[in-house]
Amino acid sequence: MHERKIRIGSHARQRVRKIKTRARYGHRRLERISRTATLGGLFLSFTKIGLTGFGGGLAVLSQIRTLTVQKRRWISEHDFVEALALAQSLPGTNAGNAATYIGLKLRGWRGAGVSLAGFILPSTIMMILLAVFYSRFQNLPSTEEMFHGFNSAIVALILVTAWRIGKNTVSKPWQRILVLLACAAVVFLKATVVEVILLSGLVGIGVESFAERRLPRLMRIRSFAARRQERIRTRLSRRRTKPHDFVGGYLTRALAEERLSQQIHDANETADEEEQPSDEIEAVDNKSPRRALFLIAIPGLAKLGLIITLSSIFLRIGAVTFGGGFVMIPQIETEVVNTHHWLTHQEFADATALGQITPGPVLITATFVGYHVAGIPGALLATTCIFLPAFVMTIAAGSSFRRFRTNRQMQAFLSGVAPAVTGLLLAAALSIGRAGIHSWIGLTMAFLILLILVRFRPNPFWVLMGAGAFRFLLSFFVA
Repeated sequence: MHERKIRIGSHARQRVRKIKTRARYGHRRLERISRTATLGGLFLSFTKIGLTGFGGGLAVLSQIRTLTVQKRRWISEHDFVEALALAQSLPGTNAGNAATYIGLKLRGWRGAGVSLAGFILPSTIMMILLAVFYSRFQNLPSTEEMFHGFNSAIVALILVTAWRIGKNTVSKPWQRILVLLACAAVVFLKATVVEVILLSGLVGIGVESFAERRLPRLMRIRSFAARRQERIRTRLSRRRTKPHDFVGGYLTRALAEERLSQQIHDANETADEEEQPSDEIEAVDNKSPRRALFLIAIPGLAKLGLIITLSSIFLRIGAVTFGGGFVMIPQIETEVVNTHHWLTHQEFADATALGQITPGPVLITATFVGYHVAGIPGALLATTCIFLPAFVMTIAAGSSFRRFRTNRQMQAFLSGVAPAVTGLLLAAALSIGRAGIHSWIGLTMAFLILLILVRFRPNPFWVLMGAGAFRFLLSFFVA
């Protein structure tokens, strides 16, 4: 009996050793498989990051580094640094560009496509669901107060982002001036982001490549030109006469107004002569199949025009998104609120808040706008168009990365773009603040959240959720 127990124990120990050996072998095999970057593996890995990537910016980049460098060992630390440098030098979001470059390095353009698709897919689905929820429950008083809290936190987040970017990139006097000019151009002159980015980049090229090396000569030329202009103004002031008031090609304003009223009178008489009875017009319309067919085609043509307009807007915006999604807020607001009137100012401020509380990049706000304009197809189209330009540029620049980074003219261009990005962020904070903060409570919350973000550096997602919950609870005590 004792010997039988010994044999059974020995047999059990042998089975345990075999199971452990198989487990170790299986674990090593799984590790080898996980370190092989397949298209499916890239998609699933970046989908996981897209699901948990709250906080945006550096928080998401940290998750990408942990997955690709430490866990999967797909790339080295040096490769990740290259991905980060390229991501910051191109338009689009830093995390999206980094995912695209890593996928490109591992599996070519197909890998870049599945990596970016996996990264933005979760936030796209969540934003569509939130847009459906918002359209049905936006008029509830409690929901309105909660979004007021979100907007206060968004303003504070944008200001902190502007301060951190400016602290690291704005170091010269001309760059500080460019920050203020960029902000003023958007706020007061209603300039587009494309204009601000291009002009700022050209200023950077001029200053870095030309002005700083020839500053003494330029100062002498400027002094000479100032003295010459002063002499010319002095001579002209001696013989200045009162200019004539030519209006529309006429000698005086009275003649121009008389001619305009005569044209209006003639146009009214012509319209009265050509007017037909309404029953005749209806008869002609009923007898004309071409006109009926045209009337049927009008809704389809209008929808096609709307889709083309929506695509062109977000393609243009996506091509100049230097500095992340917050930079594009004034431009998107100008297009969808002021120009096309698709959203109100309050709805746009709420859309920005929803874009921040979802995982992934803030540019996913485009999904909300697309859904509001053309439903789910519009949401998918807007999302594709906002990310497509940066995706194409990352693939193009990734193949010749070192030459791209060492190009002097490109570096000079980016030195002008960096302060413009800070100015655009300040303009974005003002825009959201005007639309989303309507009381002293919201202004006080924005100031306190700003201090918390600067002092303690908490996760932005929890800051947003806390601000919304606090404002919701406060609505029961203070109106």
